[in-house]
Amino acid sequence: MSAEPEELTRLDSEIVNAEYSAHHLQVLEGLEAVRKRPGMYIGSNGSPGLMHCLWEIIDNSVDEAVAGNGTKIDIILHADGSVEVHDLGRGIPVDVEPRTGLTGVEVVYTKLHAGGKFGGGSYAASGGLHGVGASVVNALSERLDVEVDRNGKTYAMSFHRGEPGIFEDSGEKRPDAPFTPFQENSELRVIGKAPRGVTGTRVRYWADKQIFTKDAAFQLADLETRARQTAFLVPGLEIVVADERTNRPVTPDADVAVDSDSEVLQAEGSVTSYLYEGGISEFVDYLAVDPPVTDNWRIQGEGTFKETVPVLQADGHMIATEVERVCAVDIALRWGTGYDTKVRSFVNIIATPKGGTHQQGFEQELLKVLRSQVEQNARRLKVGNDKLEKDDVLAGLTAVLTVNVPEPQFEGQTKEVLGTPAVRQIVAQVIRKDLAQRFSSTKRDDKNQASQLLDKIVSEMKARVSARAHKETQRRKNALESSTLPTKLVDCRTNEVERSELFIVEGDSALGTAKNARNSEFQALLPIRGKILNVQKASVSDMLSNTECASIIQVIGAGSGRTFDIDAARYGKIILMSDADVDGAHIRTLLLTLFFRYMRPLIEHGRVFAAVPPLHRVIVMNPGSKPNETIYTYSEQEMHTLLAKLRKAGKRWHEPIQRYKGLGEMDAEQLANTTMDRSGRLLRRVRMEDAEAAGRVFELLMGNEVAPRREFIIDSSDRLSRESIDA
Repeated sequence: MSAEPEELTRLDSEIVNAEYSAHHLQVLEGLEAVRKRPGMYIGSNGSPGLMHCLWEIIDNSVDEAVAGNGTKIDIILHADGSVEVHDLGRGIPVDVEPRTGLTGVEVVYTKLHAGGKFGGGSYAASGGLHGVGASVVNALSERLDVEVDRNGKTYAMSFHRGEPGIFEDSGEKRPDAPFTPFQENSELRVIGKAPRGVTGTRVRYWADKQIFTKDAAFQLADLETRARQTAFLVPGLEIVVADERTNRPVTPDADVAVDSDSEVLQAEGSVTSYLYEGGISEFVDYLAVDPPVTDNWRIQGEGTFKETVPVLQADGHMIATEVERVCAVDIALRWGTGYDTKVRSFVNIIATPKGGTHQQGFEQELLKVLRSQVEQNARRLKVGNDKLEKDDVLAGLTAVLTVNVPEPQFEGQTKEVLGTPAVRQIVAQVIRKDLAQRFSSTKRDDKNQASQLLDKIVSEMKARVSARAHKETQRRKNALESSTLPTKLVDCRTNEVERSELFIVEGDSALGTAKNARNSEFQALLPIRGKILNVQKASVSDMLSNTECASIIQVIGAGSGRTFDIDAARYGKIILMSDADVDGAHIRTLLLTLFFRYMRPLIEHGRVFAAVPPLHRVIVMNPGSKPNETIYTYSEQEMHTLLAKLRKAGKRWHEPIQRYKGLGEMDAEQLANTTMDRSGRLLRRVRMEDAEAAGRVFELLMGNEVAPRREFIIDSSDRLSRESIDA
């Protein structure tokens, strides 16, 4: 069937348009796949995925700094929801890439698997490997603007969901500004002059609301943690994080009312700078909060391995070639008196939170070397036939493990697990050689530290073996059947853990009142004598030999330290009930220190509370035969506000107003109504949003170092309220 001339003209026009459209979409072909399956590239479309996009942009700037180009990176969270990253690197290439005919900027931001990290000498080793980071962020952004300072000029290009074009801005930049895509040829605009010798890249983007969930948001705490971590790993690199957002959610204080669901908002922005010269040794000092058993040991070395990889040739073909790689290993580690393990592993500055071959080699060789040392010293250490396990060696260990490998193999774009097999053996060799020298050293300091370390890990092993034996003989035994429970425990009748409550009461006088005030069905009482041992300073053996500490651990029934089993805890709530004075606050702090150090899962699961007894009792006199009204207040300010209100209403009250300095001053009815009865009491849940920050606070306030505590007290003295001190 033949077509008429007019029809041919129309068909020719459609063919031309079809060819142009196909060419136009070719640039976006890979990016459309990213938008269709974002989870493949960034893990999720919630806050973690949003943060991963930011990591991709930041890591590009960090790679420049690692390569020796630039010493500062600025990260700005704008009030409009966008984020901006500045660096002083070499700047993205602006010349035309010959195979695509596109400028380097457009290639980097629109082509998957394109970049300068596939070989060729631009980067010896980098965190970016797959060449998809910048283009993935571009594909998932409603708008992305990039500016490059290079060759004395400032170049700029904008993208809308991965497509290059021009935004018609009127004033402030907005993602919803009118956008015109390039029709034939893309244009890398020159928008100004750059100062002589100044290079760098500025990227600002607005995440696409069509891709990410409504509640996805940049997490300032995660960003600051990542910035601090990177500054440790790249000594001399300054990273500045500026948060210009207002009314953003922030983490509330650890001690808050149970029924408080209100969102805490930050009214002003913040700027924080991170710059460290000590490298990973300083990183370990930052992470470790417990007293040291060993010094901070630095272990460095390297090894080579061969692997067959496709190598891009000048003609564009990939040929399988055997190449020799050099893997550099740098480790800082120390053991402390605690039992928590903190191992942070990195590959080319990129965190690998799920480990990989480098961490496997590290942990396996540590266990192998220390097992050998324990066997050589078996008689002195009295180990018998027991063998060390990995948990015994890792208890109390704080370590930062970094390896530098050209083109490492990761499992997935999120780079959470290193897969290069040869790295395991190289790390093991470096560990084996260094520790052999340390344990064979004749220096007095080295011998003392080695001896203390072996004593510690053997004690961990013995504690594990003992706990396992005890658990096997007493498995699931109800603690009520044990005759060894403290006689001063006043237990409750229920066997339902969720309903039960254990009140740890200060003093025997308060115990007598609390006995009559409690609901014996589900409320148990355990009195303690004054101030218990400060376990932050004491050893484990001192803690266990302390009557009050041992009683608390025994009554809760879930063990302590690494052997703590929260499922075995006998009570659903642990409530600290102390006097409303300075001594009572100190006792509560000592108890919290015990829970934090040895029963931390109770805090992490929100099962530790502080009772809030009233400070005052105001008896309001009513006229005639109407009974007087009793009102309790919980602070000086609340009492004065109440009195002003009563005075304004023309009401009188009994003088003097009763001020409770101790729980023993209340009768049973008053204690029940204000502090113990579920219908009228106020509790504060002890929460721990950041275990590392909490650990540093406990070490500051309760640890052995006096000077930092004194400095903190002096600096905080202007915030002290005199009314809160009983003079």
